[in-house]
Amino acid sequence: MDAVRVATLRDMLAGTEWLQATRRFAGTLRASVGAHGGGLLLVGTREYEPWHLAAHLEDEAAWAGLPELTPTLVRHRVPAGAPAHLSVGLGRLEAARRGETLLVVAAGRPGEGLLERVHDARRGGATVLALEGAPARDAPGPGPGDATAHAEMLALAHDALSVPDSAALDLDTVQHLVSAAAGENGLPSPRGRRFRDRLSRLADQLTAPPPQRW
Repeated sequence: MDAVRVATLRDMLAGTEWLQATRRFAGTLRASVGAHGGGLLLVGTREYEPWHLAAHLEDEAAWAGLPELTPTLVRHRVPAGAPAHLSVGLGRLEAARRGETLLVVAAGRPGEGLLERVHDARRGGATVLALEGAPARDAPGPGPGDATAHAEMLALAHDALSVPDSAALDLDTVQHLVSAAAGENGLPSPRGRRFRDRLSRLADQLTAPPPQRW
């Protein structure tokens, strides 16, 4: 990581609300999993699985000494032969209970099936957090009921961070910022990292593929 790329990332964040907003949301996430200790469930939509967020939260959990940040990725479709950690289906949300935290990442419309299961999780006592963003550029445009679905998702969430299409950052970048901030108040490994090192690692994550486990 060279100084030019570090400076570019700093310039991108300067003067925007996103650094503070992502730190606030990450603080809510960290406080929820830390206080309840029941585990973190992570789910996306049928069209969007948050692979990178799952991988980076696991990385932050290991580095910061916060095992409760390690997520269980819940999937809409589980292919035959998938490894155990990638074989958790939507039924897991129906079984969510008090003490667990559910983080929903919705790029585009959440979908009625997902909303129903998030409702089940909240009714069971889980803390629901939501990261919402615009769909990918090649995805179909907004359709009937999209505004209602987003409103329902926000109503179900105890805390939410929305990334509008007009935002300076996209949903993927915001996820990186949230995962990095979620681990920043943990206990670092004996080697430690200065802020510049963490910023450099974050910039690398913006373009890196997920680790092999995911």
